[in-house]
Amino acid sequence: MLNAEVKEGEILPPTIHKLMKGYNKYLRPFFDNGPVTVGMSLDIASIDTISEINMDYTATIFLRQRWTDERLVFEGNKSLSLDGRLVELLWVPDTFIVDSKKSFLHDITVENRLIRIFPNGTVLYALRITTTVACNMDLTKYPMDKQTCTLQLESWGYNINDVMFYWTRGNESVSGLDTLQLAQYTVEGHYTSVSEAVYETGNYPKLVFHFELRRSILYFILETYVPSSLLVVLSWVSFWISLSSVPARICIGVTTVLTMTTLMMGARTSLPNANCFIKAIDVYLGICFSFIFGALIEYAVAHFFIVLTNGYGHHMHDLDDEMNGIITTISNHNRAKRRKEAAAAATPTPPEPKPEASPPKRTHWCLTALATIRKVLRSLYCCHVENPHHIDNYSRVTFPLSFVMVNLLYWTYYLYF
Repeated sequence: MLNAEVKEGEILPPTIHKLMKGYNKYLRPFFDNGPVTVGMSLDIASIDTISEINMDYTATIFLRQRWTDERLVFEGNKSLSLDGRLVELLWVPDTFIVDSKKSFLHDITVENRLIRIFPNGTVLYALRITTTVACNMDLTKYPMDKQTCTLQLESWGYNINDVMFYWTRGNESVSGLDTLQLAQYTVEGHYTSVSEAVYETGNYPKLVFHFELRRSILYFILETYVPSSLLVVLSWVSFWISLSSVPARICIGVTTVLTMTTLMMGARTSLPNANCFIKAIDVYLGICFSFIFGALIEYAVAHFFIVLTNGYGHHMHDLDDEMNGIITTISNHNRAKRRKEAAAAATPTPPEPKPEASPPKRTHWCLTALATIRKVLRSLYCCHVENPHHIDNYSRVTFPLSFVMVNLLYWTYYLYF
């Protein structure tokens, strides 16, 4: 078996050849004497990308594993550093990354693997791996969110009766995070834990590395929050423009509405399309859009009352008087007709053939229609504003105050709750 592992023309040093004699890499250490304990440590070289669209992160790590193999004990006081390719001759743990979507071992200029054997049989096995790992994110408070991602290590085929995992130095077993510089995040903290993975085939050793990431909000303040707030302020400029300047006010209102719509669409491009979260940035953009649209509606209302006061109000008043006259005339005509019929009924006359019943009269229907129109006119009078210019005066105060109050509530809730 040893000869089959060593290629033709390759000669192993005497110490290694002696260790390998009779060694079976397909059997784990302490095969009949309980589980082998494997210590783990990590060095985070870099976290390249963190994607909200795919909900994952890509990191390059140095994974170091230590275990003791009683078959590799040798005399001496110095360790043996071997070529990484000789790892094919040894038993190694079948460790894998649980939530990995894709991973690869670096192989430039050679495979980035280290193998070192100590006199007491301890084996150090190190790898340089780049992996893309899934990370479930809660984007409700985006971009003021804080995400907790994990890196989980498990044994693929050996259960807890065969292999036990542990962190070599507890929480200090993972290093490198303190010096990382991430584009949108800052690392707030990290810790390690030991657990078991329960499957149908048994219980397997599991190590979990947790790290918390807080998003830096400065980019979003400059990119989204400030422009949307300035658009709201721009929509208030129309309150200082005369109500008679219809093109100017309509132009400001429509332009700010369209610009805000474009800003809202651009803010969603960096996030998943099929996303069930109502994010904090969506709420703020919705608030800004409501205030901008409200400024446009305010002008429509003010202009309506201007028209109502200057023109249509007098015509409606005349129309109401005319309808009152029509109703009075119809009512007097009906009373006179009823009195005439009553007098004719009191005077005895020869019996005459009874005329056919006349068709239903439309007098009642006309009166009902006129009364309804008059109620509509009176309701308009109830909403009458004596000076429509006061609407702009009130809006100059209520809109800014309302926007400031809503901002205070928004930032207090999303930053502290």
